[in-house]
Amino acid sequence: MVIRIILTFLIGYFLGSINTSLIVGKFYKVDVRQHGSGNAGMTNTLRTLGKFPAILVIVGDILKGILACIIGNIILADAAGIHNNFGAMVGGLGAILGHNWPVYFDFKGGKGVLTTFAVIMTIKPLIGLILLGVFILIVFITRYVSLGSIIAAVLFPVASFLMEKEIIFIIFAGAIGLLVIVRHKSNIERLINGKESKLGTKKA
Repeated sequence: MVIRIILTFLIGYFLGSINTSLIVGKFYKVDVRQHGSGNAGMTNTLRTLGKFPAILVIVGDILKGILACIIGNIILADAAGIHNNFGAMVGGLGAILGHNWPVYFDFKGGKGVLTTFAVIMTIKPLIGLILLGVFILIVFITRYVSLGSIIAAVLFPVASFLMEKEIIFIIFAGAIGLLVIVRHKSNIERLINGKESKLGTKKA
């Protein structure tokens, strides 16, 4: 079991390390980490390269999160006694960490929001849809993608506690939510100082 848990995590990590924004950027001969906010993610890809590359990033980041969860549940199919999606949580966590610190790109990745969303939707789709609704509402009102992500991350463990009451999943939700918030440290500072870029702003 321990060996399979480690294997599941590593598969998720190596999948997550396939940073879509950096791969897409290579076709445009652009490293998005050298432009805009410096983040290797969808929002900065949108600002730097445009809509179509950003769509490719969305698809790629979501797919790797889903694949990591599916593979995890297959490898750890007999771990239902721990949690019926224990394998998905292990693989999903690996994918999120791989996205944030990709082994293929000098451990400099994105903030893992899309991959995290894909993992949540795979494990608990109702909670995922609620968080998506909150995210869309916040972004619609403020045009701050980072603020929508941060608020959704804060609400993830809260929603898990209120709706699921499964200790292992609540711990997982708390860890993932905290990780998203920590990765948005620079965004939080810019939001406080009124320097955060709004959606639709194209950075040089």
